[in-house]
Amino acid sequence: MKNPLRAIFRRTEVVREMKAAGFVAVAHEAAAHWTGRSYRALSEQGYQRNPVAYRAVRMIAEASAAVPLLLYDGDEEIADHPALSLLARPNGQMAGADFLEALYGHLLLSGNAYVEAARIGAEPRELHLLRPDRVRILEDRDGWPEAYEYRIGSRARRFPAGPGGLLHLKLFHPLDDHLGFPPLAAAQMALDLSNAAATWNKALLDNSARPSGALVYQPKEGGNLSADQYDRLKSELEEGYSGTTRAGRPLLLEGGLDWKAMGLSPKDMDFVEAKNGGARDIALAFGVPPMLIGIPGDNTYANYQEANRAFYRLTVLPLILRTAAALSGWLSDLYGEGVALRPDLDQVAGLTGERNEVWARLKDAEFLSDEEKRRAVGY
Repeated sequence: MKNPLRAIFRRTEVVREMKAAGFVAVAHEAAAHWTGRSYRALSEQGYQRNPVAYRAVRMIAEASAAVPLLLYDGDEEIADHPALSLLARPNGQMAGADFLEALYGHLLLSGNAYVEAARIGAEPRELHLLRPDRVRILEDRDGWPEAYEYRIGSRARRFPAGPGGLLHLKLFHPLDDHLGFPPLAAAQMALDLSNAAATWNKALLDNSARPSGALVYQPKEGGNLSADQYDRLKSELEEGYSGTTRAGRPLLLEGGLDWKAMGLSPKDMDFVEAKNGGARDIALAFGVPPMLIGIPGDNTYANYQEANRAFYRLTVLPLILRTAAALSGWLSDLYGEGVALRPDLDQVAGLTGERNEVWARLKDAEFLSDEEKRRAVGY
């Protein structure tokens, strides 16, 4: 038995109209159509069209960019360094938070992010993000990255691969040696289901008075509709019983005409639950608790505070730590000295409760000296 939900995914349809044997019918041949996994396709169908995907990306990117990054040399914090000034104002168009938010957005939608360092002499002066869909990795004969090509229209620039070159951040991809895998691609079916459900609902509102079915002509004396009768009947259906202004208008039948409904109702398709299920899968792929997005019926967490803590612990912090580690190694090559970036966890609002518990335990730990307590909390 075919899944009735496949009808939602209709993008192209073949309409067959029949007049023979006193039968007037409209039939649809539906085929599922899936969104591509390119950066442009996921951005257009996900971030720009789907509210759940949009909100999930914004939540992760904004929360991650809001956590300050501190610079360390070993265990000693460095308060004044050119790298800190560069991260605070990467270029003339973006502040530090804007730059990091866009970087995390590229990672979430593409699985890849590329950072270019503009230099004056040997010293980096600006940082710029390169759009992932414009970057192509060039391999050598052994299959290792040799260079990165950034193309806009007919113009192309090349950046060498290796220390001091273009910074390439990527998420794990099991089937690609050089490119990352975007989280939204794992929820591709759920994304299409959610978008198609919204499109279907809009089409239903625009044409809610003409359900899918067949208008059957069964005269007692037999015979078929003439060409003029067929055209007049078709015109009356389109002009009198379709469109939002004619929604709910009763269909008046005479002369042996009978309506046979053939479509599935929203209740039959479990429309609402299917839409919410798709939204939950999208949130799950990004690592955002559905409770934080407002999806009804999700009681995985006891309360909002626990869901928010899980969001920071399981999604935001791992993303920040991997990005900070990549930036640390890259900046060390640019400046010719070892530096390490670490997030300031005291500034993470979602982890305030956990930090308070750590402080309380250290306060009661009489076997530790004040210096040991300070090191335990990162000072």
